[in-house]
Amino acid sequence: MPEAETKVTTGVPAPTGTADDTANPATQDTVTSNAKPAVETGSGSAVETALGSVPSASVGTPEAAPARTGYGPVFAVREFRAVFAAHAFSLLGLVVAEITLSVLVYDLTGSPLLSALTFALGFLPYLIGGTLLAGVADRFPARRVLVVCDLVCAGCVAVMVVPGAPIAVLLSMRAALALVAPVFQGTRTATLADVLGDGELFVLGRSLLRILSQSALLAGFGAGGLLLTVVSPRHALLVTVCTFLLSAVLLRFGTRRRPARAHGGQALVRDSLGGARQVLSDRRVLVLLLLFWAPSMFVVAPEALAAPYAEGLGAGTAGLGLLMCALPVGTIAGELFAGSRLRPATRNRLTLPLVCVTLLPYTGYALRPGLGWTLVLLVLAGAGSAYTLGLDQWFVRAVPDELLGRAMTLNSAGLMTIQGVGMALSGVVAEFAGVRATVVGAGVLGTVVCAGLAVAARRTGHGGARGE
Repeated sequence: MPEAETKVTTGVPAPTGTADDTANPATQDTVTSNAKPAVETGSGSAVETALGSVPSASVGTPEAAPARTGYGPVFAVREFRAVFAAHAFSLLGLVVAEITLSVLVYDLTGSPLLSALTFALGFLPYLIGGTLLAGVADRFPARRVLVVCDLVCAGCVAVMVVPGAPIAVLLSMRAALALVAPVFQGTRTATLADVLGDGELFVLGRSLLRILSQSALLAGFGAGGLLLTVVSPRHALLVTVCTFLLSAVLLRFGTRRRPARAHGGQALVRDSLGGARQVLSDRRVLVLLLLFWAPSMFVVAPEALAAPYAEGLGAGTAGLGLLMCALPVGTIAGELFAGSRLRPATRNRLTLPLVCVTLLPYTGYALRPGLGWTLVLLVLAGAGSAYTLGLDQWFVRAVPDELLGRAMTLNSAGLMTIQGVGMALSGVVAEFAGVRATVVGAGVLGTVVCAGLAVAARRTGHGGARGE
């Protein structure tokens, strides 16, 4: 792809304009420049040395912004504040819906299998929606897509609230939520590139949304469980309806109206599949997608096997809770440190080395650590996921603008699907090899795969600008 111009952030974007302003160069929060500032140099880490120096083209282009911005300038953008708050409400609604629906199905049937199925239904529809409906993200105005997705989710949960709703209907509505989710997430991520540009502010904005998601994993299920102690499952689902509606209101009145990225000249499914083929046919983009997906497949092994591992340690339910929290805690800590303390060029240089070492802590399970050291290993593995800050910028600059929504939707669907596959495979392997050996194997094999992809990413680093 030929060289193209890159968007460069200039300090704190001016939070001006109304919710209905159409996007144009005079009202955007970024300016355009054909110049590419020099990449910060440095020796990097031992792993980076082994891989060879990452060329500046493979790590995107640092923008002419302050060396360290931190997260403050991101919150200075009015539209991002609306997107952030909406994400918090919709995420809260989804987490509460998952735990509440699982309890409701178990209360109605007494079947652990059907109760577990409510969680499993969150994976396969993700793949279907992210593949067959991805075209929605680009062929309609983003704000309209986001609001409609929230309203559809609110409607699905409202059906669950109806007294006497059959189990089949409850599970169908759960599947519908998962079908819509990748379209919503992909559209929202693509919208961030409009709101924040594709430079440093975009990276930090994406980081904040991930931090919020990990925090919800820590607090959401606890809040849902507490809610169920005071109200019935169906009343708890009413809370979910309200959170989705609040998200829709925030997005409708807190973000600008922008035109669609692409015009649909063919059927939606054909357009979605065609867009997926275009995204995957670019070797650079494909390698970056695999760098998002591959670590996620292996990183879930300790979480999938946390219950039998805690039992083997004699740690009880308290220990199980700590094991489930350690990885998200490490992820939050790593993202916060990388986003607030490291310069953009430093994060870019560390991206591929971090990909290569993020799963190495799992090999420590071979030493049969106790609960305390196991928690340390999991926190370290979670902190390594800070490599995603660099990947975010490379990816948004590598994908043509007219395909950005579909690419982000495909990425979201792939992440959820590959995590589900990883959990299932971990369980199968553990049946034969045992829990410790499975986690160690995930660490070794995952590290080899990630190192191979890191080398491929370096070799395909022929440019990082969107629309190349």
